[in-house]
Amino acid sequence: MATPPAVHRLVTPTLEIAFEERGPANGPSVVLLHGFPDDVRAWDSVASALAAAGLRCIVPYLRGYGATRFRETSTMRSGEQAALGADLLSVLDGLGIACAILAGYDWGGRAACIVSALWPTRVRALVSIGGYNIQNIARALEPDLPAQEQRYWYQWYFNTERGRAGLAGNRVALCRLLWQLWSPNWRFDEATFRRTAASFDNPDFVDVVIHSYRHRHRNAPGDPALAEIERQLAAQPAIGVPTIVLHGAADGVDPSESSQDAHRHFTGPYRREVVPQAGHFLPWETPDAVSAAVLALAAETSG
Repeated sequence: MATPPAVHRLVTPTLEIAFEERGPANGPSVVLLHGFPDDVRAWDSVASALAAAGLRCIVPYLRGYGATRFRETSTMRSGEQAALGADLLSVLDGLGIACAILAGYDWGGRAACIVSALWPTRVRALVSIGGYNIQNIARALEPDLPAQEQRYWYQWYFNTERGRAGLAGNRVALCRLLWQLWSPNWRFDEATFRRTAASFDNPDFVDVVIHSYRHRHRNAPGDPALAEIERQLAAQPAIGVPTIVLHGAADGVDPSESSQDAHRHFTGPYRREVVPQAGHFLPWETPDAVSAAVLALAAETSG
């Protein structure tokens, strides 16, 4: 494995965000955002390809992962969607990036969709893996089809104190199981998983993850400082920036059929591609497909 790039740190009002950077400093900016349970290593192949094509790639560790830290012990360890969006906006502001291409999946896809919807002038284009990732919390208590409820077992687990204890005590084994279930055709080795699992040792990982899954199901209060963003997200805002949605055909947690109607949330140039054989972790499994989507949008929005 090639030596990863140096870790940089950006101080925001809430966090000290750790991030990696590749590519020319004066190149068009792209921010690559990982999900749960994952970290920046997922983007290594994609970022290398984009950097070689002349793009400046910023790859942050989300709150609760890796070397990212909260600045104050009194700050709520929120994992709600508004927090992820606000953190991404802080990255753009802190690095002086006026407008960037955003690409993300899972939690990172949610952050990318939120900034694209609420601050569209800051977004040149969007690659959203999994579809429209903004949660509809108002409908959180409506049951889904039994098969989907089964796929979300880990969410119901995290809504119990037994689940909190299980994540705290068995985070490596639990997260490895999620990788296996969500990307059933991906044959990752233990060394690959362990490099990423080190990020789960963050002191805030458990609190942020538990809050994320409780808040989305209306079992935990949000951070009052983020209430206005959550109010705007409750309206399920449309996304008007040029977008490519990618979805793995073998996604074991959110089947590709779940994004078939995603187009109704996008009012700008839009297309959706289902990636054969791939599961949930597309940047790991099919980096060429993800890189191609980013480069296509970069070409289509140049100038």
